[in-house]
Amino acid sequence: MEIPPILFLVFNRPTHTRKVFETIRVQKPKHLFIASDGARNGNENDEINVSLVREIVKDIDWDCEVNTLFRDKNLGCKTAVSEAITWFFNHIDEGIILEDDCLPDPSFFNFCGSLLDKYRFNDKVMAISGSNLLTKREGYNSSYVFGLGGIWGWATWKRAWNLYDLSMAGWNDPKIKNRVKAQLKSNWYKHYYHMFDAAFNQSLNTWDIQWFYAILYNEKLAINPAVNLVQNIGFDANGTHSHGKELFALTEKKEAINFPLIHPDKLKIDYQYLDLLYSETSSGEKRNIFKSVLKKVYRASITLTKKK
Repeated sequence: MEIPPILFLVFNRPTHTRKVFETIRVQKPKHLFIASDGARNGNENDEINVSLVREIVKDIDWDCEVNTLFRDKNLGCKTAVSEAITWFFNHIDEGIILEDDCLPDPSFFNFCGSLLDKYRFNDKVMAISGSNLLTKREGYNSSYVFGLGGIWGWATWKRAWNLYDLSMAGWNDPKIKNRVKAQLKSNWYKHYYHMFDAAFNQSLNTWDIQWFYAILYNEKLAINPAVNLVQNIGFDANGTHSHGKELFALTEKKEAINFPLIHPDKLKIDYQYLDLLYSETSSGEKRNIFKSVLKKVYRASITLTKKK
């Protein structure tokens, strides 16, 4: 199977970038798009590391059409990433998005390629994620479920990204909130409600909450694999929204998925999966870590927004 076009999002982490870039090199995609935000104003370390990162990703030794979007100025996570994805889909109709801290198992690429092909003309499916943070995964009858999705290594189509709205139009409408709540059910709705509010009010400096909202607002589906295909290696002092050991405790090691893929019988959200995931992240030690991380990410995002 030909590897789909890849958008590689990089910034100021040479070590992380090199690791992920090597996994891309092994796959030898024919179409590679690289987007790099600019160094933050007055940050000498950024200037050095952004330059190093750009040199790393220029080292392409296979037959490949390369497109680059290297920013001169820093736009920040919210604008830089969302605009880079739009730029990506201005050139192609479907593809994989990888950030510099998302280290995929080799099977991730064919997993995405297979499902991009399968659901290409099915508007009900909006996103394919490589993440599954559920620890207890016994009893799956298929290779993936329709869950919450995720952006630690993912894929989608231009027709889906066209539904993305950074302003989150409609969120203030009670009818829209009820529509979102009906899909998430009460537990997950409570979990995301304040983040939706913060993103809508532009006090949260991120782009991904708006993507998740777009999926729910449009009553679409997102895929999660039965095993975790992508390990996030960015939980250190260099991460934009990272908080060391606490966040690392929420990640799982990457695994390989078996082919051919076994598809779910029904095209609908797997609430059993969501209940299990919620149970894991809302009880015991994992709950405390999860809540602590969310609070810190939320506060960090608000601080970054105020500084701009």
